[in-house]
Amino acid sequence: KDILAQSQTGTGKTLAFLIPIFDSISPKNQNIQTLILAPTRELAIQIYNEAEKLNKDKNINVLAAYGGKDIKSQLNKLKRNIQLVIATPGRLLDHLDRKSIDLSKLNTLVLDEADQMILMGFKNEIEAIIKETNKKRQTLCFSATLDSQVKKLAYRYMKDPVEVTIKSKEITLETIKQEVVETTDRHKQEALCKVLDEDNPFMAIIFCRTKRRVDALDEALAVKGYNCEKLHSDIPQAKRERIIKSFRKADLQYLIATDVASRGLDITGITHIYNYDIPETSEDYIHRIGRTGRAGRSGISFSFVFGKEMRKMRDIERYTKTKLIKHDIPSVADVEEKKVNTFFNQVKEVIEAGHLTKQIQWLENFCSESETEYGVVDIAAALLKIALGDEEKQEIVEEPSRSRKEGRSKSKDTGASEGMIRLFINVGRNQRVQAKDILGAIAGEVGIPGKLVGTIDIYDKYTFVEVPKQNAKKVLEKMKDIKIKGNKINIERANRKRK
Repeated sequence: KDILAQSQTGTGKTLAFLIPIFDSISPKNQNIQTLILAPTRELAIQIYNEAEKLNKDKNINVLAAYGGKDIKSQLNKLKRNIQLVIATPGRLLDHLDRKSIDLSKLNTLVLDEADQMILMGFKNEIEAIIKETNKKRQTLCFSATLDSQVKKLAYRYMKDPVEVTIKSKEITLETIKQEVVETTDRHKQEALCKVLDEDNPFMAIIFCRTKRRVDALDEALAVKGYNCEKLHSDIPQAKRERIIKSFRKADLQYLIATDVASRGLDITGITHIYNYDIPETSEDYIHRIGRTGRAGRSGISFSFVFGKEMRKMRDIERYTKTKLIKHDIPSVADVEEKKVNTFFNQVKEVIEAGHLTKQIQWLENFCSESETEYGVVDIAAALLKIALGDEEKQEIVEEPSRSRKEGRSKSKDTGASEGMIRLFINVGRNQRVQAKDILGAIAGEVGIPGKLVGTIDIYDKYTFVEVPKQNAKKVLEKMKDIKIKGNKINIERANRKRK
């Protein structure tokens, strides 16, 4: 039977259609038997990955056809008699125009996230694709909302569909703690960083409204030493796949993204969602926070709002039937206390677990070989400082007089801050160098934690960067022969008169 299903993200709909599809496809039939249409490349890739898991004990040829990937490799794969195609509308139409895909023998058509395909302007493409399919096919339409446009499309091309509705509140949101942080747009970045430092989540997605705001936040957080990458539609597809793979492996802690990542990104281990900018609709809010709290696990979401945005949050409260909790911006002292408590809890666990014979021997050797007799408390304090750093240096000021942001330093004096040495590097914006490239080079080559690096001022042809005095010599030695963005650099102490 044809099915029209209303189902929120995280309710298991991918397997709901993939499992019976794999049971019904015949490996002996060399025609394309099933087509799954998805609105975004990310969702198409996710469905393809799940299909490959189910295909381990089968002999079914599966093709993922989406934009951004080399069409020649897809054409080559089509020569092997594909039985299941997972595609985005644009790329599928390319194949139909080339006559490289034949849908006339199709048994099953799946429209996944139908509301989003319509919202993204794919209605005409979907209708053009459906006209190429076998009229005796089964059609399955999945959508988070069943508005008039979705129903109109569905009933035009479906035969007496069975409607199935999965209620979202009980399944999707009950495991997610939802909090609101009131701030201003000017101090939003500072508020975000304080909350990130307080939580130190295992894996998190930070959502921004636009690609430009994603770029700006990614740059700012990278300079501060956060382990992050950005994801939006201007990122080349191959790089997007590498980023998602790194995030899936937990090599990245933070993914900063537009709503392109709020659908079809099913990654285990995402503990927190941060709405740096609140979404346009309540449905988008659910799709965003639905990236955490999946499969019965708990999750937390934070929304950073100011002024009139509180009205929209009240609309979200009514829509989700959930009371949003106000979360005060933590002070530096709050963050410091939480980090220290967490650290000492880890220390207790390590002590109770035992197996410290080797480490005790190292410590005894250090004490016996040192010219000055250090007390145990002094050694422990030094180790604590190495592990946690000086918390008072991590306070974030959004618009300082000497900014870490590119090219915004208003100070004509190129002298460094107290305790720092200013260095000159002969690459800049003309070489497409960003602050994160400079920070990554220093951290990677010298091993200095990102939070210890000071102001980074990038101009067209050169860059100034501040490093701690005690590390300056090591930076100069380690970086003299390296390349940044493919350019061999010259690094030296800055001349205070250099303009």
